[in-house]
Amino acid sequence: MGERVSVIRREHFNAAHRLYNNDWDDAMNEKVFGKCSWPHYHGHNYELEVKVTGEVNKKTGYVIDMKELSGLIRNEVHRRFDHKNLNLDTKEFKKLNPTAENIVIVIYNLLRPHIDKKMDLQIRLYETPRNFAEFPV
Repeated sequence: MGERVSVIRREHFNAAHRLYNNDWDDAMNEKVFGKCSWPHYHGHNYELEVKVTGEVNKKTGYVIDMKELSGLIRNEVHRRFDHKNLNLDTKEFKKLNPTAENIVIVIYNLLRPHIDKKMDLQIRLYETPRNFAEFPV
């Protein structure tokens, strides 16, 4: 087995969302989600880190071609979510609360089929500079 290395591609997208559980009334939603549950939505400048870990290819010197990884992120994530209202404009969040935790799992599931199974994939999503989620842990 060769040496394993992690490479990370950082991208960003902007999106609006509302945290809301349809099974609860407005008072309960505001108690749990605070101003993030208010009915007119709010936005974030999301920072996305996609970490791929695997053996270095002896011919290319790459774990994965970062240009290809960037294109994959653009096609699978950016085109789907950038400048969208996640609750209203995306099929992924029609019935799934678009918390950072759920968004990071969705992004992982969108990218995983396109990354060689011999490589590990981890997604980190910054909702704010101080709040982020990552999957898997």
